[in-house]
Formats: sequence, structure tokens, C-alpha cells
Amino acid sequence: MKLYRTRVPTIARAVVERLCNEGDIEVALENREELAKDIQAILETFLRRDQELHEAARDEMERKGLPYDQYGKTRRAVADSWGHPVGDEIGRYLSRQIVENFMITRFVDEVFSEDRDIYKKVLDTMKSNDVDESALRIEARDRIKNVKEGSVEYEEAMNRALREVRKRHGLA
Repeated sequence: MKLYRTRVPTIARAVVERLCNEGDIEVALENREELAKDIQAILETFLRRDQELHEAARDEMERKGLPYDQYGKTRRAVADSWGHPVGDEIGRYLSRQIVENFMITRFVDEVFSEDRDIYKKVLDTMKSNDVDESALRIEARDRIKNVKEGSVEYEEAMNRALREVRKRHGLA
């Protein structure tokens, strides 16, 4: 799962609305926006930490003189040392954080469902708002067919094309 900053408010509102509408939690109408802001804060904190992880992985690669193709492995190693989730772990981690928040926030009046049921619904809502990264990559790759794959120019062109595709889809 990849979380985009532009999707955070949509995900937060969707989680609150779904859980309230399905009777899992009780939140006064005037507090729903505040609860959504709490969820946004959780998601944005994760994004800030993820950016710090990115920078730390790049610093580690520079320090060790590793090539760029080692980025994923280096990022995973730094993430493991930090206890920071990556890949498929992200949705589960954030869902747990959100459920835990429901137990302590002053904006939730009552929790009616079991934690595991709320967790599943939060995770499903997050997954339904997930972006298909492979489709974005395919679209970007189609834009740069004239550049030889594997070259430095290809990587630069691919990064530019991905930025353009993400911007066109409202993700940047």
C-alpha cells in the first residue's frame, strides 16, 4: 500500500462515515470532522516518518557507496531497525493506530463493535482508497517508449513521467 498525502482527507472522512453509518462507533455530528482530523494526523505523522525513512536510506546508501538498485533493500533494513512498516504492513499498521485512537479520543462517544471488526472495516476502507501503482507505472512507461530501458536517461524520463501521471491523477 502506498499512501499519498492528497488522499489523506478522503480516507479519514471515509473511515469516519463508514463506521458511524454502520453503527460501529457513535460520534456526535459536530465531532465527526474533528475525528476525521485525528485520523488525518495519524496518517500525516506516518507520511512524515516515511519521508524521514527515505532520507535515512539515501544517507545510508551514500555512506556505504551503494548503487541505486540497492535502495529497496537498504530502505527495508533501515525500516526494520526503526520498527517502521513498509509495503503490505502499512495498511495493517495504520488501521491498528486508528482503532487505538478511537479508544482514547474525546470525539468518539461510544464504541459498539469489537476492535477486530472495526480494524477490518478501517483496513477495507483504506484499501478501497489505495492507488494502483502498477497501473501508474504502465501509463508512465507508455509515455517514454522512445528511451532505451536500463539507461540513466530512462530512469530520469521514467521519474518525470511518473510525476506527470501522479499529478494528472491528483496524487501530487
